[in-house]
Amino acid sequence: MIRTFAKLSAAAALLSALGLVPAAAAYPDKPVKIVVPFAPAGPTDVMARLIAQKLSEALKQQFFVENHPGAGGNIGMMQVARSAPDGYTILVASSSYTVNPSLYAKNPYDAFKDFAPITLAAASPNILVVNAAVPAKNVKELVALLKADPSKYSIANPGIGTTPQLAAELFKLTNKLELASVPFGGAGPAIQSTVGNHTPVAFSALPPAAPQVQGGTLRALAVTSAKRSATLPDVPTMAEAGFKGQESETMQGVFVAAGTPKDIVDLLNREIVKAMQLPDVKEKCAQLGFDVVANTPAEFATYIKTDVEKWSGVIKDAKVPKIE
Repeated sequence: MIRTFAKLSAAAALLSALGLVPAAAAYPDKPVKIVVPFAPAGPTDVMARLIAQKLSEALKQQFFVENHPGAGGNIGMMQVARSAPDGYTILVASSSYTVNPSLYAKNPYDAFKDFAPITLAAASPNILVVNAAVPAKNVKELVALLKADPSKYSIANPGIGTTPQLAAELFKLTNKLELASVPFGGAGPAIQSTVGNHTPVAFSALPPAAPQVQGGTLRALAVTSAKRSATLPDVPTMAEAGFKGQESETMQGVFVAAGTPKDIVDLLNREIVKAMQLPDVKEKCAQLGFDVVANTPAEFATYIKTDVEKWSGVIKDAKVPKIE
């Protein structure tokens, strides 16, 4: 009996080592929570619910969303960082994940050690827009205008630490501009201020600005992505406009707690990548102003490292005040 048990144990160990019997073969065998570290109805929440629906359908188990907003996303992110590393608590986060380590004086998580990246599901570029009354028709003309009379203009952004705000600071640093950058309590108020010509220039995430551009109340000068956006295909990139190194975007990334078994990470990556390629998902992303990325965990890890380092430099050089 002992020999038989030993043989069975050895066989099981061999199969597991060969990858023929995954350590978490039953995953998921109970409902899975997806944490969104922001309030409901925002882009990250919409993206998380889209992913939850597709995972529920593909894996025949309930994936449900819980919103835990606060502290620039840190409350929800820490909830996932402290969760059991078993794949039953998932995080869908925006670019605050890569900005907060440099923005907060005592950021509570380590972006490289506390999470296992699953995939960068989608990303939306930021966009540089001006009120329709501003005479500049392209970025070069805008820079000349701002240098000639900086006191006449100001740049609106959705708030301190958002990628549009940091994109504005990067733009100012690159072009040695002295005009004021005005943070608002969200994209809506910032865009409305620019529509009203109170702050004639704005950096914004693409989704809230696109309807105003399409309606003619704002003029889009450039998007900050490496390639043009499908939402506004006639708008050039910053590089095409003659300004390299201005890339910035708002990501929608998926994570689990560090230490989650690799087979669970691989399964989630495989299913989310597959879901993001579905026609209805691509259509929904386009409506939100997001381009599907759906990369590998390794590619996403490289992206995170690059983004953390980039925004750390901008925050330092622009002297953005730390949040205590």
